Amino acid sequence: MEPMTMEKTLSLLPLIVMLPALGAIVVGLWGKKLGDGISALLANAAVWGAFGVSALSVWILYNEPDPETVLTFTAWSFLKNGFLDIDIAFQLDRLSAVMVLVVTGVSSLIHLYSAGYMHGDRSFARYFSHLNMFVFFMLLLVLGKNLLVMFAGWEGVGLSSYLLIGFWYEDKPKAKAGKKAFIVNRIGDFGFMLGMLILLMYNRGSLDFASLEAWAGSGAGPVQNVTNMTLISLLLFVGAMGKSAQIPLYVWLPDAMAGPTPVSALIHAATMVTAGVYMVSRLSFIFVHAPVAMLVIAGVGAATALFAASIGIVQRDIKKVLAYSTVSQLGFMFLAVGAGAFGTGIFHVTTHAFFKACLFLGAGSVIHSLSGEQDIFKMGGLLKKMPITGITFLVSTLAIAGLPPLSGFFSKDEILASAFLVESPYAHYYKLFFAAGLLGALMTAFYMMRLFALTFLGQSRMDEHVAHHVHESPWVMTLPLVVLAGLATVGGFLGIPGEGNHILMKWFAPVLGAYNLPQEHASGLLHWVLIGASVLVGLLGLGFGYALYRKGPEAGAPFAKAVGPLYRLVLDKYRIDELYGLVIIKPLKWFSGLLHKVVDVILIDGLFVNGPPLLVRGLGLAHGVLARGHVHRALLGLILGLAALWLVL
Repeated sequence: MEPMTMEKTLSLLPLIVMLPALGAIVVGLWGKKLGDGISALLANAAVWGAFGVSALSVWILYNEPDPETVLTFTAWSFLKNGFLDIDIAFQLDRLSAVMVLVVTGVSSLIHLYSAGYMHGDRSFARYFSHLNMFVFFMLLLVLGKNLLVMFAGWEGVGLSSYLLIGFWYEDKPKAKAGKKAFIVNRIGDFGFMLGMLILLMYNRGSLDFASLEAWAGSGAGPVQNVTNMTLISLLLFVGAMGKSAQIPLYVWLPDAMAGPTPVSALIHAATMVTAGVYMVSRLSFIFVHAPVAMLVIAGVGAATALFAASIGIVQRDIKKVLAYSTVSQLGFMFLAVGAGAFGTGIFHVTTHAFFKACLFLGAGSVIHSLSGEQDIFKMGGLLKKMPITGITFLVSTLAIAGLPPLSGFFSKDEILASAFLVESPYAHYYKLFFAAGLLGALMTAFYMMRLFALTFLGQSRMDEHVAHHVHESPWVMTLPLVVLAGLATVGGFLGIPGEGNHILMKWFAPVLGAYNLPQEHASGLLHWVLIGASVLVGLLGLGFGYALYRKGPEAGAPFAKAVGPLYRLVLDKYRIDELYGLVIIKPLKWFSGLLHKVVDVILIDGLFVNGPPLLVRGLGLAHGVLARGHVHRALLGLILGLAALWLVL
């Protein structure tokens, strides 16, 4: 496992990062004076410019004769002393190249869409400033040459997410949703930071990825200690659980739908939430030394995929259905990387970015047309009035359901096959995870067809006044939908199965090839059985969802009534938030109150704040009693003081 050694300097790299930063500053400071049109133009130019420079940089990397070449740029020697050796530096290799194209490409389309969606909002400039700032931090995370730069971007996207989720902060529930996202992410980030500090200690003060890869491949003492590597891997995964919304730290993402819909598409579908998957893949050379940690990652991913999918089946809010779908799909990605198929995980990150961004933007188009209505039980029949939104939504629905030849089919099938075929001492557990993934895929196809049917098919269930004003969204909103639906259609061909056919696997080979866990040889029959099972569950879910909900929500009522309390429990999201409130938040508030009364009021205020003035006042009063102008009393005090000093010394 030799590290990549071929490095070349590319001065374009900081430009990719700085263009959105410059856009955020200019629009944030002068956006109101410049006006909405100029603000949107500048913000779009910054991100589209970053996409153009990214594409040029990836083209330069593609044309390098040595596939292990890494393009780098060191901006600042940040910390250099006898122990620490950390630079503010960027790198572009074959892994970050895919991520940077996804981040800038999807962000550009969402910025364009936002110009129409946010039209007329009184905080228009602030919105685009925050959106540019988010892209800046996400690019910092993706292009960082070491863990510290990655962590700076990691924290920055958390801050940007907080600002964008709580964008309409005057609405208290929306402000609380932003705060919830920020706090839950801090829990995960604490684990990330601990894992990073342990690596800093073991790797002699360097957090550079190439240096860490060399250390992990050196067979040094700490690397040979499986307990050490398991601890480091699990701590890093805690960070990924927070950022990528895995059990038990997933609770922030459904509430994050309080932000504007383009924010949901950008942050909670295509970019930020996939940061955990990227981090695990980037540090694959660490994780492969911890088989138990890999098993935990796959297990948490499979459980999250199944758990979130079950909640998505009964939701009525169009954005909440997509939110739980995102949590579920992130579970599939972690199932892949936990099975040692790191390239497959990034493949699903890419395809998911296309179809989920399209679905969220499609939902935004519907909400925009229906004057803010988000209840799918109050929609129906929209396909005739919004054909572009409806058709692109259908394409992405079929893609996420895994229907061939759309993109989701290729990446989902690859994930399930990887879990089934992985060679590991814990292979029997991975077979269980495969079964959970298969059931999760069935649920995904069902709830996505339910969502499409209740929104676009059947008779209108809208208020007459709302129905009268329904119309297709303007081109600035529908053009991104068409582009994303097109990518969701053809994106899977990057990963056609078969040796020599899989473009992405060949591309990733110099970076991830040495760390992908081996797979059992699948006979032709087994290979087709796995593909058939994947397609079959998708078709069953789609068919059942269409048959049940094509005419409206009434057909589902008997099923809800039949299961009774179970339906209510799932509709209430298994009451996990209430459980956290009872087990964690209430005891924490009680303990905080106790600390306030004992530590703040009695110790700090009583002894350290109010105590010294009272002591000085008491001494002054005592001195006033003793010193009344009598010489003999003053002499007596002097003698007693000298005697006390002598005794002390």
